[in-house]
Amino acid sequence: MTQNIYDDETFFAGYSQLPRSVHGLDGAPEWPVLRSMLPELAGKDVLDLGCGFGWFCRFAAGEGARSVLGIDLSEKMLERARRETREAGVVYERADLESFVPQPAAFDLIYSSLAFHYLADLAGLFGRVHAALKPGGSLVCSVEHPLLTAPARQEWLADADGRATWPVNGYLDEGERVSNWLAEGVVKRHRTIATYVDLLLAAGFSLTKLVEWAPSPEQVAAEPGWAKERERPFFLLMAASRN
Repeated sequence: MTQNIYDDETFFAGYSQLPRSVHGLDGAPEWPVLRSMLPELAGKDVLDLGCGFGWFCRFAAGEGARSVLGIDLSEKMLERARRETREAGVVYERADLESFVPQPAAFDLIYSSLAFHYLADLAGLFGRVHAALKPGGSLVCSVEHPLLTAPARQEWLADADGRATWPVNGYLDEGERVSNWLAEGVVKRHRTIATYVDLLLAAGFSLTKLVEWAPSPEQVAAEPGWAKERERPFFLLMAASRN
């Protein structure tokens, strides 16, 4: 079972204060690029894996989607999602993505934002996602960039002159990584970019777009504090299709 860190009181309180939790999709700096990777949503059936507060579910409904199903493990996230959703055709269900089996050939788009790097059996999920898409359907998703899921050890961050010397810790050693982000003991799964691509291809997908996202110069000009985020990609965005 996936660690349900989002129902931890300390983690949830911290996460609820993040810009993307307060302002929704507009508070997610990668959203304009991720949005550009989406297919037309009008009249489509959409599944959101790791739907959180339901921001994307409401967006999809607003774009004219015929049906939207949001799945999340966190009761706290789903409680807020249901409370803030007024759009018709949006349904939320609680499930663990490690074992969730969506209805076969039922969806035109399956979307996921920053959820897949928590999963141990991503290969299994990709197989079930592929089966759940209609022919020609799309998967659009984002994960933390692998450079972030293999962070440098503190003693490697700078040499005697204060210069950065080693950006990552065991990049090729995939598997469980534990961090203290918003709460202690947050479990994530580190994978290389090649592994993400290989898992998609093995599940039968055709990769249509891959973006190593960092803020654009225009975003940095508007938010100077983001300048450091151009030192390495922050997110990995992927789009794939079922033929």
